[in-house]
Amino acid sequence: MRNALLIGASGGIGAAIGTELESRSFRVTGLSRSSDGLDVTDETSVERLLGCLDNTFDLIFVATGALTPTGAPPEKAIRDVSEAALVAQFKVNAIGPMLVLKHALHLLPKDRRSVFAAMSARVGSIGDNKLGGWHGYRASKAALNQLIHGASIELKRTHKQAIAVCLHPGTVATRFTEKYAARHKTTEPDVAASQLIDVFEGLEVGQTGRFYDFAGLEIPW
Repeated sequence: MRNALLIGASGGIGAAIGTELESRSFRVTGLSRSSDGLDVTDETSVERLLGCLDNTFDLIFVATGALTPTGAPPEKAIRDVSEAALVAQFKVNAIGPMLVLKHALHLLPKDRRSVFAAMSARVGSIGDNKLGGWHGYRASKAALNQLIHGASIELKRTHKQAIAVCLHPGTVATRFTEKYAARHKTTEPDVAASQLIDVFEGLEVGQTGRFYDFAGLEIPW
């Protein structure tokens, strides 16, 4: 039986991913803010909780993220940008997952394939951005993509079979998106979870450091 560590296990997409993994015979260890007090924006919290684990994991999946961490809506114009909102976006969407990876290195096996996957978003693609707006969320996800890409290069030296990727789940029908999904086709969490795990299962070592959508198609940086 393979082991999976799920960060953000109580969220809409996180809970669905946990259920899907268990249906595929993974032993799932789930951590979240609501159940375990895990705050990915607080390194002390991340270090304490991950430091208590001594298993190795075939999959570490970071399903945390926030579109409006301060309560302010996504920016529609430059004049809407605020320092507080930008800092909050970067802390939860970029810095948090990187802190998880930092303190989870000892949990990745060195003798077999493993995957570290962070939940990103297509709007974090600089090359795909034709609309502008949503400046903080876009920039924080672009930063996450760069952090994971850079980390994948280092991982090749120490964990030769490890794969580190960013994944876009599509617009999933959760409380996270309900106010902003009116013009987008949405996917139910269980469907999105199944699609993402299919992508994870099909990844090869040579695909590390890249950015994929729910269909396994590579997204431009």
